[in-house]
Amino acid sequence: MEIIYPVFCLVVLTFILAFATGISRLISVNRRQINPKYFRLMSGDTPPEYVQKIERNFANLLEVPILFYLLAGLVITLQINSLLIFNLAWLYVALRLAHTIIHVSYNNVSHRLTLFVLSIVTLLAMWIQLFMLVR
Repeated sequence: MEIIYPVFCLVVLTFILAFATGISRLISVNRRQINPKYFRLMSGDTPPEYVQKIERNFANLLEVPILFYLLAGLVITLQINSLLIFNLAWLYVALRLAHTIIHVSYNNVSHRLTLFVLSIVTLLAMWIQLFMLVR
């Protein structure tokens, strides 16, 4: 049970969205959908929706998941071997992947919110389990 595997998967997803962000920006500039000056200070004209969705999802992957990475670092450092935490880690990554797919595709807010809440509850359960194991 190596928590590094789900961590690595979330890192890969984050890098995919990082590259997608850059590519979507280049495409929008090449299609003349946005003035390239917008990206200097992120102000002025509004970029196309597809660019905004990818940018926002990339930002999402750098916000709450930091708590997942911190937890994983503690699990590794403290040499905790918990099947529950391991399985919850995979669930968390699966929920974040599903959230990303919805966000950058059809973007139904209620579907996204459901997955976001489930991922937060999963992460909270991981933290509670970690606390129970180290106290």
